[in-house]
Amino acid sequence: MGSIPFGFILTKIFLKKDIRNIGSGNIGATNALRTGNKLIGYATLFFDITKAVVPIIYIKFNFPELLYIGSLSIFLGHVFPVWLKFKGGKGVATYVGILFALNIYFGLIFIISWLIIYVIFRFSSLSSIIASASIPLYLLILGQFDQVIFFTIMFILIFFTHRENIKRLKNKEETKTKIY
Repeated sequence: MGSIPFGFILTKIFLKKDIRNIGSGNIGATNALRTGNKLIGYATLFFDITKAVVPIIYIKFNFPELLYIGSLSIFLGHVFPVWLKFKGGKGVATYVGILFALNIYFGLIFIISWLIIYVIFRFSSLSSIIASASIPLYLLILGQFDQVIFFTIMFILIFFTHRENIKRLKNKEETKTKIY
């Protein structure tokens, strides 16, 4: 389910365009917003979150021993979808779905962190990176060391998918994002 490229599918069906030729060329929700159609952007966000929530909830109740490998697989499926020659999204919306499915508080911490950074700086990429770092830091503060490794790996993966954004932020060339 992680490899279903909703941003690609929605822009192809409703706009008759290839999202990979718009904005950053990414198939995720932030780039879907750049199509100029907010409904497609928010629908992409919703479906990218949902494609993580549904299978993880199923795994949580039926195969709990596979919860973290399943979560990682869904995330990697989004970032490297087989259908698009392994060139997908940056994984943030899918990660949000993973967080909410694993623990609603993790999802809320991410969203609150993301919103605070976004309101201050207006960069979706910076907000995503810092919000992703907030989860392992939160777990360290609470002393829940058993989960820190998984969430640190997820942070490193999100940091990796944002490496071009980091260069643009560093060079003051990153585009601010309008979410409304």
